[in-house]
Amino acid sequence: MLPHLPLSFLFLTAGASGFPMYDMVLYPPMYVRDPFGTFNETQDWHSSTVVPIFDAQPVVAEIEALRLKYQNALDFLAGKDLVALPDALSDPGLDVLTDAVFADTTNTAGHSATDPLTDAIQGKIDIYYGPLGFGKKSQQLSVTIDTASGDLWIPVGCINCDNLQYNAAASSTYRNTGNAFKVNYGQDGTGYAEGTLAYDTISMGGLKVNNQYFGAVTDVSSNFNVVPISGRLGLSFSSIAMSGKPTFFENLIMQERVEAPFFSLHLTRGRASGSEITLGGYDMSKAAGSLTWVSVISKTYWTVHFDGVVVDGNYVSGDIDAAIDAASSFIHVPQALASSIYANIPGAGPAANYDSNFFSFPCDSNLTISLSLGGHDFGLSMRDFNLGQDGDGSKYCIGGIVGMDDTFTQGFAIIGNEFLKSWYSVYDYSHGARVGFAPSINNAQ
Repeated sequence: MLPHLPLSFLFLTAGASGFPMYDMVLYPPMYVRDPFGTFNETQDWHSSTVVPIFDAQPVVAEIEALRLKYQNALDFLAGKDLVALPDALSDPGLDVLTDAVFADTTNTAGHSATDPLTDAIQGKIDIYYGPLGFGKKSQQLSVTIDTASGDLWIPVGCINCDNLQYNAAASSTYRNTGNAFKVNYGQDGTGYAEGTLAYDTISMGGLKVNNQYFGAVTDVSSNFNVVPISGRLGLSFSSIAMSGKPTFFENLIMQERVEAPFFSLHLTRGRASGSEITLGGYDMSKAAGSLTWVSVISKTYWTVHFDGVVVDGNYVSGDIDAAIDAASSFIHVPQALASSIYANIPGAGPAANYDSNFFSFPCDSNLTISLSLGGHDFGLSMRDFNLGQDGDGSKYCIGGIVGMDDTFTQGFAIIGNEFLKSWYSVYDYSHGARVGFAPSINNAQ
C-alpha cells in the first residue's frame, strides 16, 4: 500500500572542488533547525542505559575493509573507469512513475515487494542481509545489502566457502559465460571474490529479473566468508560494477517489474529482526514523518553533498562528497574534519587508548549532533554515536564519527547505518537521481 505522502524537493549545486577547509562557523540560518522533523529524540538515555566498553577490533577491521572497498572512489567520482548507464535509467518517464506512486490516495497496491532483512549484530557492527532467489526453482541464499557497490555475487562450486552455495545444476535457466569475474578490493591480494560471470533468473519478494548477470564465485578471501551470508547484492549504480552489467534493481526498472524506480530501507537498532527492504515502494509504517529529498551528485555510489556537521548549534563546514553506504556501520570522514567536529564537543579529543582514527568525549555529554546534507539537517542518535567506554570504568566514550587518513578520503565521506538507523531511506533513480530521508520509527522507541 502506497498512500499519499508530502514530499520536499531540493535542487543542489555541488560545492567547489579542491582541498576542503574545515572551519567552525556560526549555525547558518538556511538550515532546518529540527533535524528529526516532527519530533526530537531525548538525549538523556545515559541514565538508563549501561554503556559497554568499546571494542576496537571489529571497527578497525571495518576501516581496513573500507580502505579496500573505496580505493577507486576518487577516480569514480571524477568520472574515470565508469560503465555507461543504460539510457532507460535516465528516461523522464521515470519521474512520472515516481510522482504517480506518491500522489496515489487510493491505497492501491502496485508492483512492489517488501522483504525482511536480518541484522547480524556484532557489538556496534551491523550487517544487514536478506534472502534472494536464484534460478528457475528460486533457491534462497542470504546476501548482504550494499548500497555502495554495483555487483551481485554468490558462491557456485566455491573451493573455500563455508556458506550455502548455489546449486546451478538444478536450474535449467542458468548460463555461465566463462568470462572472468573478480571483485578485488586490494592490490595486495586481500579482499577478493572471483570466479566467472553467469546469468539466471533472480527474484526477491516475488519480483523476478530474467537473465540477471552475477558473479558465480569459486574463491573468496576470508573476510567475505561470513556465515550465514553467502554473497552480496550491490545496489549502487552499475556505473561502478566490476561485471559491467546492470544491477538487479536496475533490471527490475528496465524490465518493468516495479511500479516505481526506487527502493527503500528500514534498518532496526539493536534487533536482529524487523529490518526490511522495499523494492519499487515505500512503507509508511516505518517512517514517522515526511520525506526530505537530497540530490545525487554522482551516479556512482548514492553520492550526496556533505555540507557539514552541526554540534550543539555550532556548524563545522565540510563541503565534500559522501556515499550513503548501508553495508558500513559508522560515519567515516577525513581526519581534519573529524578533528574539527570533536573540537566543538567540550572535553572531547583524540582517544588515548586507540589510534588516531578515534576520538573520545565525556560519556555524560548531552549532545545534539546532525549531519547537513544538501542543505538539510539530519540528526544522529546518541545511542548510535556512542560506541562505548574508552576503557573499563572510564568516564570517556568513543564517538561514532571516525577519522580516515586524508590521502584516502580527500574530499570524501562514508555515511553508514549509524545514520540510517535514525532515517528511513529511499533511493530513487527518477528526478535526476536522489536519496530521500524520513524520520524512522526507531527514534520513538
